[in-house]
Amino acid sequence: MQRTRFGDMVCSIARTLDVVGEPWSPLIVRDVWVGITRFDQIQADLGISTKVLTERLKWLVEQGVLERRAYSLRPLRHEYVLTEKGGELCAILMAMTAWGDKHAAGDAGPPVLLRHRDCGQLTHAEVRCACCGELLRGDAVDVEPGPALTA
Repeated sequence: MQRTRFGDMVCSIARTLDVVGEPWSPLIVRDVWVGITRFDQIQADLGISTKVLTERLKWLVEQGVLERRAYSLRPLRHEYVLTEKGGELCAILMAMTAWGDKHAAGDAGPPVLLRHRDCGQLTHAEVRCACCGELLRGDAVDVEPGPALTA
């Protein structure tokens, strides 16, 4: 069965899901973000099959989220690093983490904490208005047609 091509839809959420909507992809990006960068490390951390990990890594490299870099020439071995595009994707992962910590962490609490390097404080992600700085919630935002819908 062929997967629907979300990248062809005129919707930024659908286009994002086309790149990282397969369930393993955000977990692979998370691993690379926290420093698990080599194929065997990622595979061991996630318990993912070689075939699926190979496919996902290839896709994420093709989409410009990850870059594949050689770390050993003899034998040839590669690691994966976030591109600028991949680094920006981490903001989505932090927002997902905040939601999961609030609604799915359970009695034990969150599995990881985020510490802001610049100020040294523990923090969490919040989506704020780029103009006024207020917190953004779905019930406080109106969605209007953009240029791609009117084109």
